[in-house]
Parts: sequence; structure tokens; C-alpha cells
Amino acid sequence: MKTREVRHILNGQPASDGAGVKLLRILNPQQPLDPFLMLDEFNSERADDYIAGFPAHPHRGFETVTYMLEGRMLHEDHLGNQGLLESGGVQWMTAGRGIIHSEMPQQEAGRMHGFQLWINLPAAEKMKPASYRDITPGEIPVVDLPGARVKLIAGELAHAGGTTQGAVHGIATEPMVLDAALTAGAELSLPIPTTHTALAYVFEGELVFGGRGIRRGQMVVLGDGDSIDMSAADQGGRVLVLAAKPLGEPIRQYGPFVMNTVEELEQALQDYRDGRLTG
Repeated sequence: MKTREVRHILNGQPASDGAGVKLLRILNPQQPLDPFLMLDEFNSERADDYIAGFPAHPHRGFETVTYMLEGRMLHEDHLGNQGLLESGGVQWMTAGRGIIHSEMPQQEAGRMHGFQLWINLPAAEKMKPASYRDITPGEIPVVDLPGARVKLIAGELAHAGGTTQGAVHGIATEPMVLDAALTAGAELSLPIPTTHTALAYVFEGELVFGGRGIRRGQMVVLGDGDSIDMSAADQGGRVLVLAAKPLGEPIRQYGPFVMNTVEELEQALQDYRDGRLTG
């Protein structure tokens, strides 16, 4: 197997979104890594940093993945659907042609910690009906490996015990989303399709990729190969591993709308103004 080498290191930047939620922006929508558009981490024990949440707002043309490590968040959409996202759970939403939804904290104290990831949709699927799936912690397969525990949110993972299918599959970009925790000194090798863009974001401790120490708040952009190899430093570490098949299509984005052409983007804005975004 060919190990993917570190191509770039991205440092998360403080930002805010929604009604003032403080977060760390790891992947900026202005510099996407096809098909990944954005990755944010929210992590605070201060209610003032998150309590205002994300009031009703629109999306079109991509998918959002919200992974909650700690805390409780209520999702509601324009169709009247509701979903309570709790610690360890995931919401996978396909905005498609349009959805208007809100994400509001259901706690007034304590830590709220999690991620939101944006994954692009291919041109042929950007206008399909919106949908979403709430995934409970018990629906996420866990693979125990020597010195490591891997939660498989999406994709599939081949390992010595066989192949494990993640909670989400059948997506056009064939995404892999894994949460891997390594004990001190442990080594982990994850097979990744050679066709995929591959990223790894360290959110606890420190991990080593190709001899380079990557600390909490840093993401590595990995080069070509068919495996991601890492080892843990003295304190161990935890990492969000992302991989998906690039679309190779033009991207035109304005805030919560991601299309392929300027004309499509202008149409999305007009549809939203006219109340036709979701129709």
C-alpha cells in the first residue's frame, strides 16, 4: 500500500456563524477541497458562545453533516420536520433544490462540541428534493483495532476482521467520515480509495503523519495513495478523517447556495427572494 503524504497543513481560524455562534473554521468555503466545501468545529462550555444557535436559514445544492460530540441541538425545517441531535449523534441533510431550517441548542449550560461539514452535490443532483436523516449513536458502527477505536459514520472500512459498512452509504461522492481515537503510542493505517480527496483533522491530543506532528486544531491535506497512516504521541489523540470522490465540476457559491454556474446561483437567490426556493 502507498501511504498518503502530507501535502498541506491547515490551521483552524476563529469565526462566528448563525446568530453569533463562536467556532473554529477549519476548511473555508472560499478554498474548497473538492468535494468538501467547509468544515467547522464548535466547542465551548460558555453558553454565550452557542446559545443563540442557527435560526431559520436556507440551503441549496449540497449536503450538510452535523456530528455532535457533546450537547443537544434541535433541527426543524420548513416542512415541519424535527430532529433532536444528541451527544454522539449525526444529522445528514441533503439540501438538494432547497430547504429552510434552523439548528437551535436545547441546553442553557454545559459543553456544546461538534462539527458541521459541507459536501458538494453533483450537478445532476443539485435540484433533487431535500431530505435528511437523523442517526443515533447506536446506529454508528464502531471498529476496535489495536490501540484505536474507529466510529464509522459514512463509507466502509476494510480491516483484519473483515469490512464494516458505515451508517451512511449510497452517496454520489462515496464519502468516508470516520472518528478515530488512538491511545498513546498506537499506530493506525486506514485504507482509502485512490480516487478520493483525503483530509484528517486532529481535535484531541497530537498525532503524527509522515513524521510530522499535527496538534489539536490542525488539519492535514493528504496526497495520492491508498492508505492514511498515523501514530499517536504520548497523550494519544483523536481525529476526524474525511475522504470522498471529487466531482471535477465548477463551483459557484454565495453563502448557503452552491451551484455550478453564475446563472444557477442568481436563480437560487431569486427563488429564495420569491419564496420558491423549496417549491
